[in-house]
Amino acid sequence: MNQVSDRLAALAPSQTLAMSQKSNELKAQGVDVINLSVGEPDFNTPQHIKEAAKKAIDDNFSFYSPVPGYMDLRKAICAKLKNENDLDFTPEQIVVSNGAKQSICNTILALVNPGDEVVLPAPYWVSYVEMVKLAEGKNVIVETGIEQEFKMTAEQLEAAITPRTKMLILCSPSNPTGSVYLHDELKALAEVLERHPGVFVIADEIYEHINYVGAHQSIAQFPSIRDRVIIVNGVSKGYAMTGWRIGFIAAPLWVAKACNKLQGQYTSGASSIAQKAAAAAFAGDQSCVEVMRQAFERRRDLVVGLAKEIPGLKVNNPQGAFYLFPEVSCYLGKSAGDRQINTSSDLAMYILEEGHVATVAGDAFGAPSYLRLSYATSEENITEAMRRMKEVLARLK
Repeated sequence: MNQVSDRLAALAPSQTLAMSQKSNELKAQGVDVINLSVGEPDFNTPQHIKEAAKKAIDDNFSFYSPVPGYMDLRKAICAKLKNENDLDFTPEQIVVSNGAKQSICNTILALVNPGDEVVLPAPYWVSYVEMVKLAEGKNVIVETGIEQEFKMTAEQLEAAITPRTKMLILCSPSNPTGSVYLHDELKALAEVLERHPGVFVIADEIYEHINYVGAHQSIAQFPSIRDRVIIVNGVSKGYAMTGWRIGFIAAPLWVAKACNKLQGQYTSGASSIAQKAAAAAFAGDQSCVEVMRQAFERRRDLVVGLAKEIPGLKVNNPQGAFYLFPEVSCYLGKSAGDRQINTSSDLAMYILEEGHVATVAGDAFGAPSYLRLSYATSEENITEAMRRMKEVLARLK
């Protein structure tokens, strides 16, 4: 008898990866699918970063790397945090992992005990809730909507905190909504956290460089709570390096040591070659980041304009990342022929099978009346995808 552990049975598969797989299956059958489901820049990794990786191979960086990462990379991360964020960290406070995803999971497993509560503003990235489940914690979901730009207020945070609260996970710029918390909004949250000294914060800042409102603001900037903030970042989004799998935490020393201990038992150090490439990304010329940011901003303007032309979609103007998160409730309960659309998952599947555009249902992000569209693709693809969506949505009666 095949019987997986209760721990695994409780986990849901990633719906973002599932939609991407479904669209790839259709593509393999010769269907012209435009994939707006995947959270991945369509740019190639900048040349100087690739050259650093090639040099690392030639220099024989082919042995096990230190569990928390090479010292030159951790120093480059500390310099980045100082130069870009005005935050002081030592290399001992940095742990490099196999992507920011592992960095987040390490931190949750290192801090959350069974029964501990983790506050999650919804919409949230799909994996947060599952990682909390893995740690046997309890998700406390705080609903936000398009009317408040998908941002949790200080009042909502205060109301969600109980004596069991261990952690808040805050993602800015946000996946899936593209929302960006501004300085005063973060300050108000920090003032709530000041009153609750047992609550830690994971600040997921992986989309930091894809920001359309000026300088990135980190909740770690407030001295009163800094010793409880774990910054998570990496190279995937800002440097177009998703497949290189390099993320990191910048954390209080004792948290970094805990994550180092955990990582030492189940993956050890990240790829030696990818680490050398990441060091070049952080320490090298940053103009490539700005070129990509400007391209994403143009695409944001394009997709927002086209989405506003689709009757019934409620759309905001996301201020970062590369996602649009339209409200689609007016299409739920409708049908096309004998095909009934009851949920956003039904709608996403209808758009994929009839319009050949892959999106992700809001159900996956704790927002059942929304869809996530990734505009990390060409302007030509965006224009055609939105034309197809408008056409197939118009058939729903």
